[in-house]
Amino acid sequence: MHMFFLAVRVITARISPLLISGLRLQKGSSTHMKNMTLLRHLVAFSLLTFSSLAAATNGYFTHGVGVKNKALAGAGTADPQEAIATSINPAAAVIVGDRFEAGLAIFSPRRSYTTSNSLANGQGGAFTIGQGAINSDSEFFPIPYLAKTWAIDEESAWGISIYGRGGMNTDYRGGSALFDPDGPGPAPVMTLPGPYGAGNAGVNLIQAFSDITYSARSGSLNWGVAAVLAAQAFRGNGFGSFAPYTETFAASGGTTFPSALTNNSHDFSYGAGVKLGFIWEASEQFSLGLSYQSKIQMSEFDDYSDLFAEQGGFDIPESLRAGLAYHVNNMSSLYYDIERTSFSSVSSVGNPIEPLFSCPTAGVGGMSLDSCLGGSLGAGFGWNDMTTHKIGYQWRNPSLENWVFRAGMSQGSQPIEESQVLFNMMAPGVIENHFTFGFTHSMRTGREYSMSFMYAPEKKVTGTSPFDPTQTIELKMHQFEIEFGYSW
Repeated sequence: MHMFFLAVRVITARISPLLISGLRLQKGSSTHMKNMTLLRHLVAFSLLTFSSLAAATNGYFTHGVGVKNKALAGAGTADPQEAIATSINPAAAVIVGDRFEAGLAIFSPRRSYTTSNSLANGQGGAFTIGQGAINSDSEFFPIPYLAKTWAIDEESAWGISIYGRGGMNTDYRGGSALFDPDGPGPAPVMTLPGPYGAGNAGVNLIQAFSDITYSARSGSLNWGVAAVLAAQAFRGNGFGSFAPYTETFAASGGTTFPSALTNNSHDFSYGAGVKLGFIWEASEQFSLGLSYQSKIQMSEFDDYSDLFAEQGGFDIPESLRAGLAYHVNNMSSLYYDIERTSFSSVSSVGNPIEPLFSCPTAGVGGMSLDSCLGGSLGAGFGWNDMTTHKIGYQWRNPSLENWVFRAGMSQGSQPIEESQVLFNMMAPGVIENHFTFGFTHSMRTGREYSMSFMYAPEKKVTGTSPFDPTQTIELKMHQFEIEFGYSW
């Protein structure tokens, strides 16, 4: 619960000197001093409202960032409308000008797995998950954000944003697994509690980000660069049955039980990357946007170095997105974005499960320590790269003054192969489609409030268990989200 507070607090501590340095460009301005005080209050508020975050929509990233962007299904790279847009495209700061905003989403993922009956029935050395359907607990998650942009002059601006965009969470209580220690031998088949036979199982991965942005304008071209600071927290339980497949166990000849595999408290990792962005305002009707975020090299999860590849490595993958905005007239606009996320470049996410059977203690004659859990080739979730297409539409009704309405949809091929369902019971990021709607109401005071709604229909992936090919495992998920934002 409270682990994410520390992650955001660390980020805030690291960005404060840079933020204050930026504000000194505005020294003597009482308005900016008031904004600084308000920013501190909102940071404190965010520390009190952040709790566990589960953001698995496009893989394990949210479908958008910010209430307006989410209402457009994540489109809008080429036409920023809010300060938090700097987290999507750092060129946004000089376009949106002076803005301050905060938002809170209530995200509800509904995930479960269903297993078939096994023809092996625990015989022949099979590891079999108990037949039936298990739903994950923990179905509601608050996800806040806050952002501020400062116009330095008409041609440049600073920005800062604090937000959660990545994460995954599962909490399976109950279930069972069958083990036959000697195949057709005399030893009885054991039935043990938990999805993997090691008690209740699940993961909680939280990713918090802060972007510190500088943006400038040169004619019709806007550009920006951001330092991206990241903090992660992870906790996993119920993986004890995989202890014989770890590098620690294999390297010791089976005498050392891995202590950094499962059922430890939350562990933290930190890292930094860079984000670049451009927005070309080709005409009053057309604008084009491009944004790139580098791979973020994170410190290792030491308490889970026997679980994740590369001794606890869990970097954040690079991503590239491009967008087109077309203003049909003064009342309506169309948006199209495409985003590519390189999940396969992160070993703990992209490595498939198959190398696990090359571990020397796997029982099939393997000789590679690197293939064991925790090794450089250690099994991950086997995710592919993901490309997502996003379409949004925004319009005004002349009879409803000061109201703006938005709708959108996005589509992407989920990253999980059918052969990788066993470990992805814990990370069922199978969602492919999102449907969104939202609105903004501007008040006479110059402030505004916005809301967005998201529904992601159910998606299923079914495959066979690599430990018992006679059994199928079905993963499924559907989602809802409502978000409220306020800006001034």
